[in-house]
Amino acid sequence: MRSVAEPGTARAEAVVDLAAVRHNVAVLAGLAPTAAVMAVVKSDGYAHGAVPVARAALEAGATWLGVCSLDEALELRAAGITAPLLSWLHVPGEDFTAAVAAGVDLSVATRARLDEVLAAAGRAGRQVRLHLKIDTGMTRGGAPQSEWPDLLDAAAKAVADGLAEVVAVWSHLAHADEPEHPMLDRQAARLTAAWQQARDRGLSPIRHLANSAATMTRPDLHFDLVRPGCAVFGLDPLWRPVDESPLRPAMTLQARVALVKRVPAGEGVSYGHEWTTPAATTLALLPIGYADGVPRRLGRNGRMQVLLGGELRPVVGKVCMDQVVVDCGDVAVREGDHAVLFGPGDRGESTAQDWADELDTIHYEVLTGMRGRRVAHTVIDSGGSPSW
Repeated sequence: MRSVAEPGTARAEAVVDLAAVRHNVAVLAGLAPTAAVMAVVKSDGYAHGAVPVARAALEAGATWLGVCSLDEALELRAAGITAPLLSWLHVPGEDFTAAVAAGVDLSVATRARLDEVLAAAGRAGRQVRLHLKIDTGMTRGGAPQSEWPDLLDAAAKAVADGLAEVVAVWSHLAHADEPEHPMLDRQAARLTAAWQQARDRGLSPIRHLANSAATMTRPDLHFDLVRPGCAVFGLDPLWRPVDESPLRPAMTLQARVALVKRVPAGEGVSYGHEWTTPAATTLALLPIGYADGVPRRLGRNGRMQVLLGGELRPVVGKVCMDQVVVDCGDVAVREGDHAVLFGPGDRGESTAQDWADELDTIHYEVLTGMRGRRVAHTVIDSGGSPSW
């Protein structure tokens, strides 16, 4: 693990600070004192690194982990992580045997998936821990209410036969970032009704519904377990600016200057010459582009700025597959210098939220896009507030 003070040598690098992750989980746990905390680390921990983030989250007070797929769950188990772990999105024909054997909790929303999971439990020689998902209004995953009684009956039989334990009844919110939206109360009522139906069959599941936004704004929806995802990584689910949020962004994206050149006025830059130097200027080339997760649309009209030479400088010309060009004016910049594309904002650099605002998208998409093989992922531990 690199010290926060050490400079990176990678051409492009996503630097993840575990101190920020621990801070965020502690904040979330403090907001939900009566519920357990499941840190959601799907999609390789929102591209931050699932294993180190999971460990940091558990150190900070999370007691569960959540992932989307069996492979993600088994990666955590292979790393020696033994905490309760839920995997919730599966396709027909998957082999659940290894997951059951590893003690991974599995979400089920159809009789067909339940049958496959129970067959895997038989092969593994171990009870499977089930989370039964009900569609309460998201109209995405989860059992339709018309099929819920049949699913419960089959699950109750599996429990009686010694093949399964029904750990939870759960669902997902459609309007959690709008805390006063009436749909939240409707979904909570539908979840409670579905949970009561499970109890009427002699089952004793917990309930879980709250994601990051509901964890932070709706304590009445915390029930037994909350499932923060984006907030673990410092992405505010209510879209507040970083200086107004109790959360700390954990990732900084930076690149080293590959080339510096002085060019005269009137020179076109990058494909199509959409930008022309209005005066003599210094240009810096960064070896990172849309193949590495930098959205091509950010290259228009100076929408993207990087922190370089102590100042914010505009990216000019089109974002290319492998590189971007920065207009440094008369600022002295050297090859090998670090440019910060986005970070926690402590030094005035852009944030992932800034990029999202420019792109009319969400900060989740910005961070999970940092997947290019040429972008090194480096874990640091600042031991306090990030100070890149």
